[in-house]
Amino acid sequence: MDRRKFVQSLALIPLTYTAMKLNELNKITESFDKTDTMPVLFLGHGSPMNAIEENEFVSGFRNTGKSILTPKAILCISAHWETKGSFVTAMQQPRTIHDFGGFPQALFDIQYPAPGSPELANECKSIVKKTILGLDDKWGLDHGCWSVVKHLYPKADVPIVQLSLDYSQSPQYHYDLAKELASLRKKGILIIGSGNIVHNLGMVAWEKLNEAFGYDWALEANEKMKKYMLVNDHQSLINYTSQGKTFELAIPSPEHYLPLLYALALKEENEKLSFFNDKAVAGSLSMTSVKIDKA
Repeated sequence: MDRRKFVQSLALIPLTYTAMKLNELNKITESFDKTDTMPVLFLGHGSPMNAIEENEFVSGFRNTGKSILTPKAILCISAHWETKGSFVTAMQQPRTIHDFGGFPQALFDIQYPAPGSPELANECKSIVKKTILGLDDKWGLDHGCWSVVKHLYPKADVPIVQLSLDYSQSPQYHYDLAKELASLRKKGILIIGSGNIVHNLGMVAWEKLNEAFGYDWALEANEKMKKYMLVNDHQSLINYTSQGKTFELAIPSPEHYLPLLYALALKEENEKLSFFNDKAVAGSLSMTSVKIDKA
């Protein structure tokens, strides 16, 4: 090869590299063709024991799973994965994480072998502009995810990716980040927030852990949150620290509450919002769950 041809071949390298990158991106996009808009869920997950017990809340999860089309994949925002920075799980086979203690061995024996989806992880990374999403290969599926999703999809045959909660960021940041994920709903992706809108472990009546009752402040906060949701007053929910004593008691730390903001941010103007599992347990926990779907 003479010098001129050699220089010309070098000039083609960037074009070839760019074409390869575009081809990779097209493959990712083709994996998630357009579909009807998927619903959005916020699941009040409560005790890990809901993974193995039979109760009205488990029935609520099951019935909700039956009411929607099977998704191509799930993106779950769980209260139990907090990080500095934002990450998505990108492994082929996420492990089942038993991130709790003091429960029966039967709960630790549970495995939920749903596959991961590196394709969905890369799709998330490509559409989010607010921050850089890191691709994580170590986390897996924590109990905020698998303990409830197993009731929606007991065969563990729907791929799952988890998105972490950046604990250094504001509620407004999380709400805005969620909005960047909206296009996934039209690609067959079911987005699930998992937490509890009232979650104060310091005030739990442990001796009444399985009893459906709530302290006055917990019931008041729960009802006020629901009213804000029904009138689409998301800003009051984002600014929850300005809502008075009942909210202060209901949300002593934000991790179980923030997944709700992810769900609400994805609600479109013409969609309806409905509640299920709408009960308090053990005084200071609310199992209230939310479904957002076409009207």
